[in-house]
Amino acid sequence: MNPSHTGYIFRLLHIALGGLVVVHILGTVGYMVLTDGHYSWFICFYMTFITVATIGFAEVIDMTSNEPARVLTVAIGILGAGNLSMLFSIVTVGLLETDLNGTLRRRRMEKAVRKLKGHYVLCGFGRVGRNIGRELEATKRRYVAIDEELTRLEEHKEKTPGFLYLNGDASDDDVLLLADLEDAKGLFAVTGDDSRNLMIVITAKQMKPTLRVVARCQEPRNEEKMRKAGADAVISPDFTGGMRIASAMIRPHVASFLEEMRKADSDLRVEEIPVPGGFIPKPMGALRTHGENYILLAARERNGNWRFNPDAEYLLKPGFTLIAMATPEGRRELETLLIDMRA
Repeated sequence: MNPSHTGYIFRLLHIALGGLVVVHILGTVGYMVLTDGHYSWFICFYMTFITVATIGFAEVIDMTSNEPARVLTVAIGILGAGNLSMLFSIVTVGLLETDLNGTLRRRRMEKAVRKLKGHYVLCGFGRVGRNIGRELEATKRRYVAIDEELTRLEEHKEKTPGFLYLNGDASDDDVLLLADLEDAKGLFAVTGDDSRNLMIVITAKQMKPTLRVVARCQEPRNEEKMRKAGADAVISPDFTGGMRIASAMIRPHVASFLEEMRKADSDLRVEEIPVPGGFIPKPMGALRTHGENYILLAARERNGNWRFNPDAEYLLKPGFTLIAMATPEGRRELETLLIDMRA
């Protein structure tokens, strides 16, 4: 339900409630006047209430020879029943529309998720999950977030119109299927519960063994369990935070440089670009090692060896991974260049 329509519903609700209040006031005062104060304020109010509510109790005010009081009763019944019907109708419509809009929004979201290819599945959208989401957004990578707390997801949706999410348990096979895990590039298991993250890792790896999974681990004793369950990388926020604090002390300029890259208004990152299969080995000199949006730093070979600042004669082969400092545009330039060089 959009905000303007919600405001309209609330205005109608206020009118209906206001109408009921006015009817009760007029009825109470009217009975007092027409019976010359023979009955108490409460009895007059009670008579008005049972007339409006159509409860059907016996009349508590004697109107045997009081024609004006009977006319007032008819007027109260008509006006009260009208306002009461209006109130129930508004409440019913509001509830039905809220439920219907929620269902339609969920279906639209699921349809949009099914169109994704090469995306990331972000399981857990707390503080850590939101920071991961911001990094993926800054580097223009598509993802779908999964969390059991709908409020977290909807709050981010209001700030980020293109945000895709699913409300549910990420360790549930059906929820991961809705996230189109088969076409996903990777999965983050970053809830605040190690047991839940472990279950997510196990479920994801059972569904797609080749999927890269990165898990968050709070307790060091659980790290090995997550690796055995299939996590490709296990990250401890406490350990990572400690290393960054130490770097800020002993390598302040490096820490400052990394912090500059991390800022939301900076899209410069250290990226990795895999050399695609079918690539014909070529010397590094055949590849532009730097451009306006990127600069190559190193190459990782299939056997795990590193070559930093490779020279022009260095032979680039399929299965290698290039490490570059690049913007999202620079990353795409390098990916396109490697694809074009396969011929």
